[in-house]
Amino acid sequence: MSAGLPKVNVAVQDRVLLHLVEHIEQSDRYVVGPELTRPGIAEACAQHPPNVSRAMRALLREQMVTEHTRSVRGEDRRQKTWQLTQLGQDSAQKLTRELGATKVLLRNAEGELLEIEAIEAPERLAADITLLQVLMHAQHEGVLTFGDIRFGAISKKNDSNIPEPGRLTPMTGAHATYHNKPPITRPVHGRTKELQALHDWFDERKPCAVVHGIAGIGKSTLVAHWLEQRIEDDPYLSICWYPCQPWDRSLGLATSLLHRFGIDESHDPYNLIETLPLTPGGSVNVDAWRRRLLSYLTDARTIRERYKNEAGGPPPYWLIVLDDVHHMEENAKDLLGALLQISLKAPLRLLFISRTTLRIYDRRDVHTRGVVSEMPLSGLSLEDTKNWLSQLENKPSVGIDKVHAATGGHPLALELLELYGQATHEDWLRFLDEEILTALPSEEYELLSTLAVSEKPIPWERLAKAVQWEGTPPENLMKHGLLLELDEGMWLHEALRERLLRDVGSQKENRKKRLE
Repeated sequence: MSAGLPKVNVAVQDRVLLHLVEHIEQSDRYVVGPELTRPGIAEACAQHPPNVSRAMRALLREQMVTEHTRSVRGEDRRQKTWQLTQLGQDSAQKLTRELGATKVLLRNAEGELLEIEAIEAPERLAADITLLQVLMHAQHEGVLTFGDIRFGAISKKNDSNIPEPGRLTPMTGAHATYHNKPPITRPVHGRTKELQALHDWFDERKPCAVVHGIAGIGKSTLVAHWLEQRIEDDPYLSICWYPCQPWDRSLGLATSLLHRFGIDESHDPYNLIETLPLTPGGSVNVDAWRRRLLSYLTDARTIRERYKNEAGGPPPYWLIVLDDVHHMEENAKDLLGALLQISLKAPLRLLFISRTTLRIYDRRDVHTRGVVSEMPLSGLSLEDTKNWLSQLENKPSVGIDKVHAATGGHPLALELLELYGQATHEDWLRFLDEEILTALPSEEYELLSTLAVSEKPIPWERLAKAVQWEGTPPENLMKHGLLLELDEGMWLHEALRERLLRDVGSQKENRKKRLE
């Protein structure tokens, strides 16, 4: 293993070239697929459409692509499309060789953590994914895990039972966006209390639960592990696991859910498909979608008829799991709120996995109405950390107490320890920098850095005075679990504190003086 992994960060133009070269067979065709349109390129490259337009203008100037207005399969009108020139093809092939050698982390089917070249990943994952998809997931997720649904529509190459993707018509191909089983994940260490909290929520029949915590803390892994346990007791549990992506919009979620509820062109008694737009960029009629879906889900006779030939018969209720829902909270706020309203009256349970608490419900729904159960997820306990590290062949060179203090029991940090043998490996520090600290406004960073130099929690009034903060604790830090309000005062995540304490010099000394 190398001492450190290069940062995976693919430039927008490079993403476009890698995407277009995957569809080179469509060059000069009269009718092409949506992959060559602006929305198709935007989705594949995880970019907003305006960014795609800017990238295409630059590539046109460099004579890497040519622009054509062509018919698009599944669309009524001709659209602007692009294809690679010979120069663009040569550049894309060179880029494939260069970026294909990028080192990525992969956890294989046996649970082993490996460092491999990106070009090898599809074969190791037994997945039909492109080099671009591998690089994008490595950039956003860090570790690629065998069978992980968050990697998109991954299918084993030798599996002939996977249906072909459908065209861009309503309700066709929606199966590609969700799974009816939880993803295969890495082993769970400890989490006894958290698993019991999920069991209690499920048994109490509350409509909604929100599992939230900072990046990489193990939210999806915990929920997937819990679901595997529930499926053993109830093999006919009806699950929809939807992995939310940064580029997701309401339409994809609304369409996938209708598909999961058994709605298609041959079965749509409440005309739900009419609530969907005819074009990929259109808006969902959320109000009509909510009213009609509620009517459908509460029509027991229709549901029984729809599922009379299914094993186990009609589901007593549907469990909808939205993984990484924070990616689409802003873009799909109305639709998410509609789902919560439906869950109050219909056989529908919601489980949201998020880096933050959500704004689609009222605080009274949590504390007085009993509608939403919030489950914050922090690092592993000292005992769970000891149990995990005791199983390693190569024990850490420092004491487990010090490892726990340095990492806060963060699962990703412990995985890197398992890989590299260092409690604070540079990849872990880089993760904290890139995923958390660089996104913070300077005043919030200074607040956390000042608190980090303290040996114990500090009352908010004293901390606010030290950093000249006016008002209440910053909501952004509180909802992300970076700033904690304990009985003794304000505190922060231990792993974050360890990273911030690495700041040295006069700035650190000044922070100490301000707290005195």
